[in-house]
Amino acid sequence: MQDFVYHKPVLFQTCLEGLNIHPDGTYVDLTFGGGGHSRGILSLLGPKGRLVSFDQDVDAQQNLPDDKRLIFVHANFKYLRHFLDYHNIETVNGILADLGVSSHHFDEASRGFSFRADGPLDMRMNQTAGITAAQVVATYSEADLVRLFKLYGELSDAKRLAATLIAARSEGSIKTTTALNLAIGKLVPEAARSKYLAKVYQALRIEVNGEMAVLEAALKAAGEVLAPKGRLVIMSYHSLEDRLVKNFMRTGNCEGTVEKDFYGNLLTPFEQITRKVVIPSDDEIKENPRSRSAKLRIAEKK
Repeated sequence: MQDFVYHKPVLFQTCLEGLNIHPDGTYVDLTFGGGGHSRGILSLLGPKGRLVSFDQDVDAQQNLPDDKRLIFVHANFKYLRHFLDYHNIETVNGILADLGVSSHHFDEASRGFSFRADGPLDMRMNQTAGITAAQVVATYSEADLVRLFKLYGELSDAKRLAATLIAARSEGSIKTTTALNLAIGKLVPEAARSKYLAKVYQALRIEVNGEMAVLEAALKAAGEVLAPKGRLVIMSYHSLEDRLVKNFMRTGNCEGTVEKDFYGNLLTPFEQITRKVVIPSDDEIKENPRSRSAKLRIAEKK
């Protein structure tokens, strides 16, 4: 039985099976977090197997197992290729990414990821770098706020939301989650309060952490370092991420640009192992409601 420090990862067994782990292989966990997936991978590796795990959050280091087969990289996973080169690793047999925000982050009020608890409006995965959500709210132009709420939150009233924030910040600083909730309170539909606020916070979090650009960079690097027959296992939690992953696994690029040979056959470096997206069972969603939006896709390098 795995010892899950933060929470049991979503679709845990399916992810491990999707990696098709060979005992002597080299694998990468792009999102170490509570260490659940990494421990699962290590349990299936032999003495010669290796695992490289990434996490830019200093909190994650509290969960490191004492295992010589593990190389932990305290950095953003967009630097995948750089750190593999640093450790003289040319190719890997599998790459796993669980792109969701961990329960630890949501439950830790001081990180500012959740609209349910009062805390500083931070939302940085790496608390030593970058701008905070409070700084985004305080300094972005109305046009930029419209862009991020429309693109990353997929909010239909992005213009009204941005205008409301501009007006609210002129009357006082918005530095906490509670202050943000109050500032936009009149826009939040009572019947769908949680869903609306979740989209607002998602948009800010994606902007603060540059998540879409990071994912694009990591996918491109993954395509370069995966060995033939190597597996790419990606779990996303919103449509923007899933669209990128789907495009990449189907065509080999994030734009989804289709290339065909002379005979009209699709040219792609991957074979899709999951023809349809895999979602959690009703039982898993009941046990962990936060898993309900998870979408898992698996592909194999040709």
